[in-house]
Amino acid sequence: MNKVNFQQNLPTIGILGGGQLAKMIALSAYPLGISVKVCVKKGADALPGITGDVLEADWNDPNEVLNFSQHVDIVTLENEFVNQESLELLEKSGKQLVPSSRSIRLIQDKWLQKESLLKASLPIVSCQAVESARDVVDFANRFGWPVVLKRRHEGYDGKGNATIHNECQVDSAWEKLQVNQSGLFVEAFCPFEREIAVMVCRSISGEVATYPVVDTVQKDHICHIVRAPSSLNPDLSAQAKSLALSAIESIDGHGVMGVEMFVTTKGDILINELAPRVHNSGHYTIEACFCSQFENHVRAILGWPLGSTNMKWPAAVMVNLLGQGDGPARPMGLETALAMHGANIHIYGKNRSARGRKMGHVTATGNTIVEAEAIAITVAESLRFGAT
Repeated sequence: MNKVNFQQNLPTIGILGGGQLAKMIALSAYPLGISVKVCVKKGADALPGITGDVLEADWNDPNEVLNFSQHVDIVTLENEFVNQESLELLEKSGKQLVPSSRSIRLIQDKWLQKESLLKASLPIVSCQAVESARDVVDFANRFGWPVVLKRRHEGYDGKGNATIHNECQVDSAWEKLQVNQSGLFVEAFCPFEREIAVMVCRSISGEVATYPVVDTVQKDHICHIVRAPSSLNPDLSAQAKSLALSAIESIDGHGVMGVEMFVTTKGDILINELAPRVHNSGHYTIEACFCSQFENHVRAILGWPLGSTNMKWPAAVMVNLLGQGDGPARPMGLETALAMHGANIHIYGKNRSARGRKMGHVTATGNTIVEAEAIAITVAESLRFGAT
C-alpha cells in the first residue's frame, strides 16, 4: 500500500457509510485539513456533522460504489456489510481501499474469521461450521449445553445469534437464523469472568500501536459500559495486547480495528470477535487519550505517523446512550445533563429512536474508575430517547 505524500495536496477520504462512526472519523479528519466524502445506502441520510459531499448508492451495485470512489483519493468504511464484489472492483480499478477487500472478507464471514484465528494458532472458543440442526446437537453432546448458534454473515449487537440450552430449542433457533440460506456455525458457551477489548492501530506504513485494554459490560449482546484501563493485572493486559495485535495481523488488517475477548474463570484469554473498523469500545479515546481512535484511523490509512495512544487521565468510563423505545430521536433530559459537570456528551443526531439503538454516548474522565463511572452513569441516566 502507498502512503500519502505530505508534499502533495491533502487527500480526500471516501467513507462507505454515514452513521456515527463515519461522523466521528470525519470530525477527526477536518482539523488535519483532510476533505471527506461519504457514501450512504439509498434511502439513508448521513448524520449531521458530516460536512463533506454525500452520495447515495446501492452498496450491492459495484458500479455505483466505483462511481463514488472516482471522487476520492482513498476509501475506508465504517461497517463491514458492504458487498464484497463492490470492494474487489474498487481495488481492481486501482483505488486504494483500507482495510483491503480480503481483510474485510475474512471478517464479514465470521466462520472464515474463526478459521483465520485458528490458522494463526490463536486461542478461541471451541466452534464448528454446521450444515444441519443435527450437527448442532452432535456438537453440544461433545462440548455440553448451552451452545451459541451464529450466522456467518451480518450478525451484530446480538442480531444473528441464539443461545440454545437444550435439544428441544435447536429446531426453532435453526429456523430463525437460517434465512436467505445463510451459513451457520456453533460455539461452545464460554464461562467468562469478564469481557475485554483492545483497539489496534496498524498503519499501511508498517507502524503499529495499541490502546489500553478495557473492560466492557454487555447487556443483551450490546455494549453498555466501557472502563479504561482494564483492572486486569499487568501480565494479562500485556498478553491481551499481544493477542489482539496477532489477531489483526492474521487477517492482514490495516487502519484501526477492534478485538473483543473473553477472560475465563481460569484466567485464560480467548478471542471472541474482530471488527474491521473503529469500534464502540474505543469511543472513550476521544477525551481520554492524546490521539483518538478516529484520528489514528485517518493517520493509519494514509500512512502518516500514528499519534500517542496513551491516556491523558488515570481513568475513563464510557456509557452508551440507547433508545428506550420507538419514537423521535430528540433526547429528553438534555438540559439537565448539560448542567452536570465532568462528562462529555455525544448525541449522534439519528432521525429515529428504536429500542436498543445506539443514539449517543457519554464519557467521563477522572482519577479512578469509580469516580469516572459515577459521573458518566448519572449523566447518561438523565437522557432518554424514544420513551416518555
